[in-house]
Amino acid sequence: QVQLVESGGGLVQPGGSLRLSCAASGIISRRYDMGWYRQAPGKQRELVAVITNGGTTNYAASVKGRYTISGDNAKNTLYLQMTSLKPEDTAVYQCNANRGVMGYWGQGTQVTVSS
Repeated sequence: QVQLVESGGGLVQPGGSLRLSCAASGIISRRYDMGWYRQAPGKQRELVAVITNGGTTNYAASVKGRYTISGDNAKNTLYLQMTSLKPEDTAVYQCNANRGVMGYWGQGTQVTVSS
């Protein structure tokens, strides 16, 4: 069975950094478009960053220049390096794997940016 397990969330002060990880099993993640989404209370889930199976990356305007999405093929793991964090980055962050008709989600990891 496919599993995506996120880790690395936590409480951080504004301006701080976190690195989120998404460990995949049951799929070869480099064969999928992999993305990070986030959902804040009362808000719709939004796409934060994506890396395609060809290595192309794209970012939401709100995080461009602050976040970096990457993958480690040997570890079958997706990462989101988050820097210069702001309170508005507070959300549950979820990993997604998509390959056309099939998609998978992790359970999410909480990121809270607060002083």
